[in-house]
Amino acid sequence: MSSVNPTDHFSLFRERHSVRYFDASHKLSEQEIKELLNIAGSAPSSWNLQHWKFVAFTEAAAKEKLLPVANGQKQVVDASVTIAILGDLEAGRNAETVYGPVIRAGLEDAYAGYRSHQALFDQIEEAYAVSESSSYRRDEAIRNASLAAMQLMLAVKAMGLDSGPMVGFDADAFVKAFHVPPRYVPVLLVAIGKAAKPARATSRFPVEDTIVWNGFELDSDL
Repeated sequence: MSSVNPTDHFSLFRERHSVRYFDASHKLSEQEIKELLNIAGSAPSSWNLQHWKFVAFTEAAAKEKLLPVANGQKQVVDASVTIAILGDLEAGRNAETVYGPVIRAGLEDAYAGYRSHQALFDQIEEAYAVSESSSYRRDEAIRNASLAAMQLMLAVKAMGLDSGPMVGFDADAFVKAFHVPPRYVPVLLVAIGKAAKPARATSRFPVEDTIVWNGFELDSDL
């Protein structure tokens, strides 16, 4: 099913393209979706707080409800599953769940360089105690959830399927339509399934135009 060359580790990245048209007859099992999201959830995150929540749209009625929120983009209906990736604005609350087993097991060397678990907890608490008007919580939520989203799309390609990330949707309408708690912020939608048409060809900047070696020069206009 996959076109990815297993002997070429970079082919996964080269052959991943954003697809807009999906085979509406193709289905994914719940187990396959869980497998993809399990891999997505192994993405890195600040303090390993795992700042993401996934909303999986598999049922026709739910997809139809999502359609106007996604500005009529039909791929949310035709895809085998559309995943909404949400960022966690209160990821600091995850610290006990993440580190509790480590603490109880007495693995004091597992705190990523902190002198104690308390020092780690104190820094997390301090970071998340910032004013709600600060951009910190939102920036962290979007940053880390985006890492999981990219990992999801690569996992999809490894499974021999295709995906299409979408930011063209009404985040406020999504929150209202699907009763999203204030703790979470919608980051993007990812449609997943079997491509009905090849992805549209796109160009990329030459790598030389994207690299700045060792910092910008004074008064650089790049």
